[in-house]
Amino acid sequence: MTSPFKPLDDQVIVITGASSGIGLVTARQAAKQGARTVLVSRDGAVLERVQTEIEADGGQALAVVADVSVEADVTAAVEAAVQRFGRIDTWVNNAGVAAYSTLDRLPIAEHRRIFETNYWGVVYGSLAAVAHFRTRDGRGTLINVGSVNSDVAIPLLSAYSASKHAVKGFTDALRRELLRSDPKIAVTLVKPSGIATAFPQHARNHMAEEPRVVPPLYAPEIVAGAILNAATHPRRDIVVGAVGPLLAGPLVLFPRLMDRLLSVAVPPLSKSGNPRTERDNLETPMGDGRVHYPYAPGLPISPYTEAQKQPALALALGVGTMLAAAALLRRGASRRRYRAW
Repeated sequence: MTSPFKPLDDQVIVITGASSGIGLVTARQAAKQGARTVLVSRDGAVLERVQTEIEADGGQALAVVADVSVEADVTAAVEAAVQRFGRIDTWVNNAGVAAYSTLDRLPIAEHRRIFETNYWGVVYGSLAAVAHFRTRDGRGTLINVGSVNSDVAIPLLSAYSASKHAVKGFTDALRRELLRSDPKIAVTLVKPSGIATAFPQHARNHMAEEPRVVPPLYAPEIVAGAILNAATHPRRDIVVGAVGPLLAGPLVLFPRLMDRLLSVAVPPLSKSGNPRTERDNLETPMGDGRVHYPYAPGLPISPYTEAQKQPALALALGVGTMLAAAALLRRGASRRRYRAW
């Protein structure tokens, strides 16, 4: 079977949500590495500036104004990419919106809007990408950007967490179906932990205080690196940052205890002393083209994420850790027997 993966400098990559944050830094990195990059977002003015920037650096880019919650817009983005570059090799579903609110105070219309973008945008993009890949002998890579909140739902970002849980379920189900019908289509779910983007400034805010992402925060460049790694290597999942996995394990073992802990710890950690932002991008784009969180840079590296890019190293580290733990347990048992003697 021929591998669907090509080097980045031989790829056409479509990235939704490309006008800010993770999507924007991913587009810049992809273009810098030689990929022909299709920038998809509601914010046409920012996309045009980014396209000009990429082309000035010698790259190739196409700006496509589209709202991923509208299926016809997604279809039009596919057509525009194919018309300009002839094909699509990798499709990245990254666009997303959020609201800080308890569920009982979140208007249903806003709850629906979050799902229209975060979930249905992924559905429309995924199915459009698969349909296109099937026209190319079934080769291609689909990358959906989810969140560790799909595994660890948190207060105040409840609707966002629910939408990312839906994205995980959809991605897992689609992957399993394609393994049977179209095994040359690769499907990856990227799950970022807290990322130092302008996410809190872009989210709809129903709190009295300015929100923040619960720390620790990682630099968005790490997520971009994970996405582009998945575009060139077989990856089922990549988690950015170790916080999510560290919480997911105790949630399985001690669910009621973790429920109480998260209910108490998360709300105060989600509030900042920064000036309150009065605008958001739930209904319309912000137009700021911002990549980074204005108050903290984020950790520049995640060893846990890097290990996932090198499965052999991750396996060796895991085995080494287990052997070391076993040796410590044996040593402790020997000391207890000696003292008892």
